[in-house]
Amino acid sequence: MTQSGRFRARAAAVDADKLRSLFDLTGRTALVTGGTRGIGLAIAEGFAAAGARVVVASRKPEACAAVEAQLRARGAEALGVPTHLGDLDALDALVTRTLDAFGGLDVLVNNAANPLAQPLGSLTPEAFAKSQDVNVRGPVFLVQRALEPLTASPKASIINVVSAGAFLYSPYVSMYAAAKAAMVSYTRAMAAEFAPRGIRVNALAPGTVDTDMVRNNPPEFQKAMEEAALQRRMAEPDEMVGPALFLASDAASFMTGQVLHVDGGLVTR
Repeated sequence: MTQSGRFRARAAAVDADKLRSLFDLTGRTALVTGGTRGIGLAIAEGFAAAGARVVVASRKPEACAAVEAQLRARGAEALGVPTHLGDLDALDALVTRTLDAFGGLDVLVNNAANPLAQPLGSLTPEAFAKSQDVNVRGPVFLVQRALEPLTASPKASIINVVSAGAFLYSPYVSMYAAAKAAMVSYTRAMAAEFAPRGIRVNALAPGTVDTDMVRNNPPEFQKAMEEAALQRRMAEPDEMVGPALFLASDAASFMTGQVLHVDGGLVTR
């Protein structure tokens, strides 16, 4: 058989059922930080719809309880765990509760973030530390705490949600952008170090998304962010679900150490 013939035979084997199975998370447990609103909530809902058991973490107990109830009402196995990413003891408790509830962990989505911004030349040590604690230290140590159960998973995937701002000049939001740039670097290092463990590690880099974080900016700033992208609009949080599901699923089984830009053409400019 010629090489082209082998390719045609191989392609013919990818039927509709097999294609759907590539994105099926049935039997897997996913932990999503910042999972009670915005991008994190959309990802949690999407993963639940794909069959995953979902753990959501955020600072507010009532929000965690509400999302847990919402996902359970839709037929998913779910758990909400109040967690502050700046509290390392809380990260231990988060992983422990996940393992107690579901027996393992397959997908970790580091989505929680602190958008605290101060202009360069006026940074305070307190603000700098707060930004680093939630945006860098928390995700890195959560991965470290979750490393053992992720290693035990045959389908382990870590998704670090970063930002298009990590690849732009990002004036006035340098603390946030620099922290996300650090997570890009950690993503690549984790991919290299954890590959022998069978853990894939990738980053998702959203552009401007219609979330509370973005809406807290002045209207003129929001408009400028919209106009900076080729598509000249904000994304809806749901538009991050497909890319996140791709990175978590077997559809990305040969992908690690990469940054998936979902930014409407912002960074390309």
